[in-house]
Amino acid sequence: MSTTTERTARAVGTDPTAPRRTTARQRRPEQGRRRTTGRISGGATPYFFIAPGFILFAVLILLPILQAVQMSFYDWKIMAGAVSQFLGLANYARAFQDPHFWLSLANSGIYMLFTVPPQIVLGLFVAVLLKRKSPSQPVFRVLFYLPVVTSWVVVSLLFKYLFADGGLVNFTLHDFLHLMNSDVSWLSGRWTALVAICALGVWKGVGWSMMIFLAALQGVPQSLEEAATMDGAGRWQRFRVVTIPAIWPSLLFVTVMLVIGGFNVFTSVLVMTGGGPGGQTDVVLTYMYNQAFQYLDFGYGSALAVILAVIVFVLAVIQLRVFRDRGGEDLA
Repeated sequence: MSTTTERTARAVGTDPTAPRRTTARQRRPEQGRRRTTGRISGGATPYFFIAPGFILFAVLILLPILQAVQMSFYDWKIMAGAVSQFLGLANYARAFQDPHFWLSLANSGIYMLFTVPPQIVLGLFVAVLLKRKSPSQPVFRVLFYLPVVTSWVVVSLLFKYLFADGGLVNFTLHDFLHLMNSDVSWLSGRWTALVAICALGVWKGVGWSMMIFLAALQGVPQSLEEAATMDGAGRWQRFRVVTIPAIWPSLLFVTVMLVIGGFNVFTSVLVMTGGGPGGQTDVVLTYMYNQAFQYLDFGYGSALAVILAVIVFVLAVIQLRVFRDRGGEDLA
């Protein structure tokens, strides 16, 4: 009887002794669960890679920023057991009524105005010259970029001695070229000291903007320049019509970063003049540094830092708007 049943089952294609096969409908729930699990694990993978960097950013940058904003509303005390008194907006009102703050802000603006345009123009000029391949090209790239990687303290001390009363600058202008009747005490006056500080800023920053522009110039399509040449465009016309629009995003990046760096000038002023004479060469960061760490007025120093951050942010937004309007596309 069993033999007859097995034969009948084989005849209709259902062998009871054969292992059962799962149908497509039976596999669907299990496959769906696997796909959902894979999507969840795959979607979470990028966050695991981002998490360490974000934690460092939050601990080392975001948290101190929030702490500084909090301190700006208090008469902050650092002594153990001392109570910090809440002042509200008193520190900000004090800053806007402080003549020395406006002087330091003006010095920061002067430094930015007299260092950013030369760094952009000279950096772009050098980048255009070094774009052409030659045996000496790597050497000149290193020479122009060397000041960028040199310590700010080292080059500030170097320029301090160059612009000293008996330094190389006075020797060259007075004794060698006879362009001046007497030596100039460069670091003893506000304007002459700012000239020396701005000269250092330009000398040290040209190499950085040069490298950015050089990378951008190498990405300009050669076909566009060839087409402009065939249409009869000269070298200046090709540069103005083809090159500038092609490197416009890099020009935006360099400008914004240099403006931010210009308002954040600190080390060169602190080393070369210390803010002197009589605080006449103070910039916002040196004034903030003195208020916080010399006079231990951390609340007022934090308020100055917040005001500077707001000014830099507003300037960056304005630059993005201006470049977007002139560039014909939304670069922001």
